[in-house]
Amino acid sequence: MHIKTITKSLILATIMITGNEAAAQAPATDNPFLKTYTTPFGVPPFDLIRPEHILPAFEEGMTAQNRLIATIRTQQTAPTFAGTILALEKSGALLRKVSTVFYNLTSANTNPELESISRQLAPKMAQHHDDIYLDTVLFQLIKTVHDHPGNLNPEQKRLLEKTYKSFVRSGASLNTDKQARMREINKELSLLTVRFGQNLLAETNSFELIVDREEDLAGLPASLKDAAAISAREAGKPGKWRFTLHNASVMPFLQYSANRSLREIMYKAYTNRCNQDNDKDNKEIVARLAALRGDKAALLGYDSHADFILEENMAKTPAKANELLNRLWTAALPVAKEEAAAMQEVMDREGKNEQLQAWDWFYYADKVRKEKYSYDAETLRPYFKLENVRDGIFTVAKKLYGLTFSVIKDIPRYHEDVIAYEVKEADGKHIGVIYMDFFPRASKRGGAWMTSYRKQAEGVSPVVSIVCNFSKPAGDQPALLTPDEVETFFHEFGHALHGLLSAVTYETLSGTSVPRDFVELPSQIMGHWAFEPEVLQFYAKHHATGEVIPTELVDKMKRASKFNQGFATVEYLAASLLDMAYHTLPAGQKIDPLSFEQTQMAQLGLIGQIAPRYRSTYFQHIFSGGYSAGYYSYIWSEVLDSDAFAAFKETGDIFDPETARSFRRNVLEKGDTDDPMNLYKAFRTREPEVKFLLKNRGLDK
Repeated sequence: MHIKTITKSLILATIMITGNEAAAQAPATDNPFLKTYTTPFGVPPFDLIRPEHILPAFEEGMTAQNRLIATIRTQQTAPTFAGTILALEKSGALLRKVSTVFYNLTSANTNPELESISRQLAPKMAQHHDDIYLDTVLFQLIKTVHDHPGNLNPEQKRLLEKTYKSFVRSGASLNTDKQARMREINKELSLLTVRFGQNLLAETNSFELIVDREEDLAGLPASLKDAAAISAREAGKPGKWRFTLHNASVMPFLQYSANRSLREIMYKAYTNRCNQDNDKDNKEIVARLAALRGDKAALLGYDSHADFILEENMAKTPAKANELLNRLWTAALPVAKEEAAAMQEVMDREGKNEQLQAWDWFYYADKVRKEKYSYDAETLRPYFKLENVRDGIFTVAKKLYGLTFSVIKDIPRYHEDVIAYEVKEADGKHIGVIYMDFFPRASKRGGAWMTSYRKQAEGVSPVVSIVCNFSKPAGDQPALLTPDEVETFFHEFGHALHGLLSAVTYETLSGTSVPRDFVELPSQIMGHWAFEPEVLQFYAKHHATGEVIPTELVDKMKRASKFNQGFATVEYLAASLLDMAYHTLPAGQKIDPLSFEQTQMAQLGLIGQIAPRYRSTYFQHIFSGGYSAGYYSYIWSEVLDSDAFAAFKETGDIFDPETARSFRRNVLEKGDTDDPMNLYKAFRTREPEVKFLLKNRGLDK
């Protein structure tokens, strides 16, 4: 669950086309990217966009930007904020226009042609980025404005500082030889990150477990069996059951399947993705990405990639991030060990003479949960019909911020599953458009994320999207969410609010364009409302009877909420610490990813029954998702969101109008117009305290 950002750094992302480029290009007059959109609210005309439009639009976008930058470089008067910084800000408009559509499609609805485009254009885009950010003449103009800013307002000062830093951090002040090396690194990085993600998608889609004996389905809930039967039928295998590595399939299988050997097969397939020594293997890519990032950081004068990245985040240094991670690790690991012992006790009572293994954890955790709390998450699913959860989220947004949501029927969509909504203020004023895309498909990568097709700026309304992989409807039964999926929906919607409610002047500073360890605050705080009894009362209704979720079931869920938090915290922290280990490697150090990962986990004392939430070869967040040296940010932000929600609770009203107004005004609307800690303190009047996180996770012992 994360945010997919496409900003000025999008020039580092990747694209390209195969075959005869001349044949692949459509006439400019036929290219929707090169025209003003005439769609409702100016959304992308997905119904008109074809692969052959993409490369010409990118090329025209690069040409247009180069043309405008040439004008900046040759200005005859002394450089000013308007003539240099603001002009540069506006120069990439067309490139951003095509990039946002293309990169979002390659994540949410890709195909072999789009993937080929991604791989092939990567060097061109990397070169275009470097041609701008390594331009010494342009940099000197920016530096002149930076050194002599004149009378600027706070937001203008922020944009100036970010622009100047982006050039310095890209290598604008390096000598010629180092800049040449920087270009080589950026070119290779752009290709490798694309290959990593495409390998993972292909490997995830290629696995299937086909079950042809009903007795092998023992323990599985009817909803999962029905979905597996439909999946098998759609795959041309009627009368059987098909399970995949998509979360909506693999995770409930591991939780409920009584067939231990099949659990082992599923678990090992999931945790060994892109580690099969085939053409989709990511081990060499991981090693090379880590090395190149270290080399790039060294060129820029940093001790490591993590030092380079965290300089611009709230944590500031790897030591500060690791301090929080290790503090939580010390609290969580003993709890995880206690949980493992409780599960082993259940296994022993069953008389199977087996030792708890990683593929047993979800299954026996569910047994212990039922035994201790008489709680089965599956009993909640009938109360979490997707449409009801969506309406509940809309109600929360209305009660907090006065927002309303209405379906837009006649609007272009990139897939038939997608639904679009217009978002308005309480007074009817248009805010923006949000797309919602819920169900898994082979053309969509795993996980859940929020992204933007158009970011808010002065005079520009936002167009955002949330993309998930929820359990699909099965037969006559509607889509029923698990509690985890409900929380994911609230989480991504929180990101969407951050993008929709942005109220800044410049796109570079808009909405979610904030440090990684601050961007999760608006999303994670929304999760706190998901299971509040008051909120459940107006959305958690049985899909067949309309009955509101019983109080005793809510109480069971609440009592069980802290169960297995040792595991959840440890698996997350293990991945976060692995990320930091990769990205604090000194330049020039070569590693074998599997040995490196094993060594890091041994040093931490991670127990064998738990693996990092993401192992190296499928750790998409850090190797192709923009979270390198930043996966820790979820827990860093959890300190913020736990503390922030406490502000609502302290009023005695989780919808307290004044607290909601303050959070909107000081956080959601501000984007990156000020230092994140300043924004937070403006809301909370103090810095956040970690005690609320520890309490929420049941680790405050």
